[in-house]
Amino acid sequence: MAAKPRYGIDAPTVIRNFFIAGAVFLAIALFFPRITIAHVEFVLFPGFLWPAGWFFLIGGLMLTYSLAGKFRHRDRILAKVSWTGKESVLDVGTGRGLLLIGAAKLLTTGHATGIDIWSAEDLSGNSAEALRANIEAERVADKITVKSEDARQMSFPDGSFDVVVSNVCLHNIYEQPGRAKACAEIVRVLKPGGVAVISDYKLMWEYAREFTGSGMAVEMCPLDWTGTFPPLRILVARKLT
Repeated sequence: MAAKPRYGIDAPTVIRNFFIAGAVFLAIALFFPRITIAHVEFVLFPGFLWPAGWFFLIGGLMLTYSLAGKFRHRDRILAKVSWTGKESVLDVGTGRGLLLIGAAKLLTTGHATGIDIWSAEDLSGNSAEALRANIEAERVADKITVKSEDARQMSFPDGSFDVVVSNVCLHNIYEQPGRAKACAEIVRVLKPGGVAVISDYKLMWEYAREFTGSGMAVEMCPLDWTGTFPPLRILVARKLT
């Protein structure tokens, strides 16, 4: 049997911590419904059930996105490009290849390149080896190149790509000058007439300012409140010259 592609759980530590917090509040409510401190009685049941339910809900929504929602979101991102099949594509922060492989499947004579530095905090089992296993499982190895590169300093020549995509990546660059550099690199490696499609749950207007300041035509799409969690927004930036 052919191996199944596995795209991991996004922000696994955050999801785990939400479930742990929910379990702690639930346990306190059930096993210590009333406690007395300095002759003052505190009633914890049913009050502590509310934060328990909130933590379980948030963790559950994030897990649902990782298991199902991100595949629909990938399709929404890729649908922002008018594909001919001949494109040269770059996926910034490719992780285990969800966007990269999705784009490669839309190509005929084109080619897709994925770059990352593979942080396990961002995605469970995140590694170049896991990415390559998915590429083999999806049978698109002939259309894909993988490189270990920082988004702030890419090795590609100017105007290398028709399309640049990135999902929930740039916010992991914690300093603003670094994010600005990553945006500038995306602009630099795009061909004139090329398009960048960026998705994230925060800092999107910051990215928009950077792209606009570089002469790109920017379209900001609404937050997706029903299919993603945290709700994600998509930015489409076109390089005019």
